[in-house]
Amino acid sequence: MIDAGFFEAQSKRNVLNKIYLYLLCSALINFMNYTLNQLGIFLKIVQNQSITKTAEELYMTQPAVSIQLKNFQNQFSIPLTEVVGRKIYITEFGYQIAKSAEKILNEVDALNYKTSAFKGELSGRLHISSVSTGQYVLPSFLSGFTNLHRGVDLNIDVTNKLKVVESLEQNEVDFALVSVLPKKLKIYQEILLPNRLFLIGKYDRKIGKSSLKKSSFESISLIFREQGSATRDAMNDFITKNNLPVHKRIQLVSNEAVKQAVMAGIGYSIMPVIGLKYELKNEELQIIPIKGLPVTTSWRLIWLKSKKLSPAAKAYLEFVRNEKEHIIREKFEWIKEY
Repeated sequence: MIDAGFFEAQSKRNVLNKIYLYLLCSALINFMNYTLNQLGIFLKIVQNQSITKTAEELYMTQPAVSIQLKNFQNQFSIPLTEVVGRKIYITEFGYQIAKSAEKILNEVDALNYKTSAFKGELSGRLHISSVSTGQYVLPSFLSGFTNLHRGVDLNIDVTNKLKVVESLEQNEVDFALVSVLPKKLKIYQEILLPNRLFLIGKYDRKIGKSSLKKSSFESISLIFREQGSATRDAMNDFITKNNLPVHKRIQLVSNEAVKQAVMAGIGYSIMPVIGLKYELKNEELQIIPIKGLPVTTSWRLIWLKSKKLSPAAKAYLEFVRNEKEHIIREKFEWIKEY
């Protein structure tokens, strides 16, 4: 029979081991001149397999990320990465260092969360994945929450619909912001506001409010989003449903790229009005009337039914439910004009 003192001794030993691990990590950081910033940047490089994408996510320049990687590499006599052609590859040693970096950063996060908890503040991490056009919606539904709960860290991924659904399915995020519901997942949803898609062209007084005829599609260029985009799916569905004769297609990889191309007069596109407020107001773009448009869906915050929401996630959901009408009136009232 095992004595109760055995478990007490084991518990104390586990606590001491954790303290020892943290002190050891701290000593290594001090001894080898690592910084938490370098650890975080290297971990992000490993996750993205790309300096360019890492720079974008961290709002840094590519040279700045490269310099931090070089400074970090200088601490080791074994290569962390290899460059073949123009692509970066992580060495086996690099992957081992990344695992250690992740453990260290998680320990630091845990200390910060505990500090906030002892101060009576909400703490933790909130991870949201959003479709790319959601970048015009999500910030307005986050700013008030972050001001109320400064102890909560935000992790926001902005990508296309396929990757958003994939991250939700794999339980990598707390919430996803979408305009089209995934078909196979069992989810809960909180509807935020309407999403309306129109045919958009460069501003031209000669066009005015006259409707575009079906035959016109034979001669114009249509600009599409990339595969996996909900906007592209909506555009394809509209073209197929109305049997439109499309001969000239251009594909771009972001809503902003499509917007710039339309303003340059390269072609037309079916786009969500949510991202066109200033361009429509300043007469850089205009809505081209056509039968069957707008296509209307809804912006929704969704999460898995099986998901056990953290205190931070529960607090955010409560915030959205309590504040969404106020946010819509303050930030999105202009949409009613269209």
